[in-house]
Amino acid sequence: MIHSVAKYARAAATIRGRAISVRSSSVRYSIPSRAIHGEISVPNANHVAIQMVNYALSHARSQKSDESYAQGMLVLEQCLGTQPNDDQASLDSKATVLLAMSDLLYESGNSSEAIERLKHVMSLTLSSLSIRAVAVEALVGLLVQSGQDDASLMVSDEFLELVKERGHENLQDVAATTKTIKGLVELVKGNTESAESLFGGLENHDICKGNVALSYGEFLHATGNFEKAKEMYQKAIQGAADTKESMSSCNMNLKAVSLAATFALGQLESHIGNFGDAEETLTSALTSAEEHYGHNHPKVGVILTGVALMYRNKAKKERSSSILIQEGLFRRALELMKAPPLDSDGIINVETQEVMALSRGGYAELLLIQENRKSEGEKMKAWAESAWRNRRISLSEALTPSSDPLDKVAIIDARTTRVL
Repeated sequence: MIHSVAKYARAAATIRGRAISVRSSSVRYSIPSRAIHGEISVPNANHVAIQMVNYALSHARSQKSDESYAQGMLVLEQCLGTQPNDDQASLDSKATVLLAMSDLLYESGNSSEAIERLKHVMSLTLSSLSIRAVAVEALVGLLVQSGQDDASLMVSDEFLELVKERGHENLQDVAATTKTIKGLVELVKGNTESAESLFGGLENHDICKGNVALSYGEFLHATGNFEKAKEMYQKAIQGAADTKESMSSCNMNLKAVSLAATFALGQLESHIGNFGDAEETLTSALTSAEEHYGHNHPKVGVILTGVALMYRNKAKKERSSSILIQEGLFRRALELMKAPPLDSDGIINVETQEVMALSRGGYAELLLIQENRKSEGEKMKAWAESAWRNRRISLSEALTPSSDPLDKVAIIDARTTRVL
């Protein structure tokens, strides 16, 4: 952290959707599965399709270049064209290819096309319900990230109703996962009471790990149960580390969960005043983000915002000063998130709009205490307040450090880049 902070501080010092149907008259569920690329477990997918998906994902990710992603997509398109539509195994294979395509599209920065592939999976109504649950989770994750909250709620509502209609003991894990998906959407929309009814009882469920534990932890964190939230975050981190095969995709995959849970835990430690642990944990999250996404990715800017806010909280609690450090972090975060000029007419990156507003709100406070920079600070504060759209907590509350569980705290979800 010291090296990263010094780097950004030096920089400061020198610069100053549409709804889709998920219903089916015939839903099948099957247990046999095969591992895909060490991460996805897919019911009944055929062996050749798995090999092609493995190759495409491995090749694209080996170089992470436009060319390698294009080549990976070409392999997947060829594979998709060879899949028949005559039985569940074939449809599960087709769904697997579409999930892999959505992964590569998302990773290469094309979320809108990734969303379309996930919708295609949802249209395969005779494929297994478990693989469609993966698509719903990823689809909702991307819709939330892109600010399509109402669409994400419609998708999660409809799929939850479908799961309830097909109630079966083999579908308990799917049902729990689906409730968690909807619970996250309700939390994003600021409906904590609705979220509570969906998260209730999850801590005793075998499925409470990974995304389930993380989303439940964020709910507990947002509602002031810090001790239990910490337990859930640690459970999510450990679960991601222990899991070799899972059904997950796009911004809800294992790597995203591990990073987001670590980041959330670091924010929690900051909120309760454990700044040593917060710095160590946030350092780990920042390192993971830089290694996985690259040093210039917007998600790194999201993590840097959390780091800057931690230093801000620390300075306020300890009555110390870290203006240069905070400014360097806020500036770099905004640069990576591609924040528009203060005099621009609109927001140019809705996916990180709330985090931008939080970052600019914190940055504005630094400028307002400097007599010769008050004018810039006022413009930045006005921009942040205009861009803020969170329904549960105001920007002022989000920027007010407090360790009191009764006070509202803002949690940045690194999966969806939304403030909860």
